[in-house]
Amino acid sequence: MFDQAKDKVDEAIGAGQEQFGKATRSPEHEAKGSVRKQLARGSYAVDDLVDSVKQQTKSSPLGALAIAAGIGFVLGKVIGRK
Repeated sequence: MFDQAKDKVDEAIGAGQEQFGKATRSPEHEAKGSVRKQLARGSYAVDDLVDSVKQQTKSSPLGALAIAAGIGFVLGKVIGRK
């Protein structure tokens, strides 16, 4: 929960920095603000995905185990090729 709040704050700061860059015609501030905003959005999406996977794993542990085994098998085949 704390991570999501931090991500929202970072997104708002990035948006503010981006607007500051536009207002002062500073491409550097505009770019930094845009990057910070997008990173915060990406982090928020990853946190949301992790929470979703945790919830799904709790509701169906055998299905999660089967999926993990399948992914491990495929990765082993791909990485093990010479």
